[in-house]
Amino acid sequence: MKKLHLLASVTAMLAVLTLAGCNSQEAEPQMQMPPLPIDVAQVAFQEVQSWHTYTTRLETPQRVILMPRVSGVVESIAFTEGQTVQQGDALFQIDPRPFQAVVDRLRAQILAGEAALEEAINREKRALNLGKSSAISIEQVESRSADSKQRKAELLALKAQLDSALLDLEFTSVKSPITGVISRAEITEGNNVIANQSVLTNIVSNDEMYAYFDIDERTWNSDFAKVTSNTPLPVTLTLAGNTKRQYQGNIDFVDNAVNASTGTIRVRATFDNHTQERALKAGSFARLKLASTDIEKHILVPDRAIGTDLKNRFVLTIGEDNTVQYRQVTAGERYGQYRVITDGLNPEDNIAVNGPAKVFPGMVISPRNVTLDLSAVALTVDPATADTLAAVR
Repeated sequence: MKKLHLLASVTAMLAVLTLAGCNSQEAEPQMQMPPLPIDVAQVAFQEVQSWHTYTTRLETPQRVILMPRVSGVVESIAFTEGQTVQQGDALFQIDPRPFQAVVDRLRAQILAGEAALEEAINREKRALNLGKSSAISIEQVESRSADSKQRKAELLALKAQLDSALLDLEFTSVKSPITGVISRAEITEGNNVIANQSVLTNIVSNDEMYAYFDIDERTWNSDFAKVTSNTPLPVTLTLAGNTKRQYQGNIDFVDNAVNASTGTIRVRATFDNHTQERALKAGSFARLKLASTDIEKHILVPDRAIGTDLKNRFVLTIGEDNTVQYRQVTAGERYGQYRVITDGLNPEDNIAVNGPAKVFPGMVISPRNVTLDLSAVALTVDPATADTLAAVR
């Protein structure tokens, strides 16, 4: 019996200890993680201009297909292929000897014609004197007078032929009609050329470059209706293969009508190639960017603050209780590291600046307030600072 009582006492004691242990575990407070500190900022609400992109090929204002104005044999070439030539520089020399011979022959004929004219004039004077005393007939007087006029006409014709021959002699030296970059010689020394048919080379001016492109009439009427040929509108150009280097120009031509077949209007931007170190070449593929003339206020957020959820874009906003909320948005144009939000946000909303990288909807966070800095981003175009546009777009 004593053994039974002892066993019962031990069992009861173990039960008491077990209950005490359970009660002590329930009494211990649970450990909670502190809210995660997250960068939070109010969205920016500022004036911006819409941007449009077009593609084109650069054109030179002047392009000359050089042909000879006289036929003959090319005697010499006086330029370096691919170099810049000045207006009036001699480029090709055609053998001048046949043309010089024509000039010499005509000059001799003119001398003979002048002598014949002088003789005819003297005979006319004598006939007039003799006619006064009726020593010769009136018919003879008139004949000598007509002969004098004929000699004079023949002399004028010879002088005109000499002028033409002198021009042909001058044209044997083929000169550059414009200043620009010359291509290779299509015809080399010793070859025969035909006037106004044989292509010698071509020259393109490179002081300026034109970029023609078409704007659809809907975009034109909504964003560029105020633009005229006298209204300088800045344009930024990038070349294929070098998008980091950008060039500045201005709209200087707007066509006088909309093309009814395509519904577009032709516009031209001009670029000063002197300031661009003559890096722009005719025929180059180029991408143009220009801003609309209308300025509107829009909400802007950092591009990294925008997340993607299947087909939707979203931004995480912060509620009054510091709870992260999901907000579906419609994104617009990009300005530097910022993007316009056209729908889904209000100007007073606060957002998670770094997007959904560390947080998720429903999560409570510890807001770390920051300010969005857009001072270095070109939201609108100031013509006076158009040269700095490329650095901030």
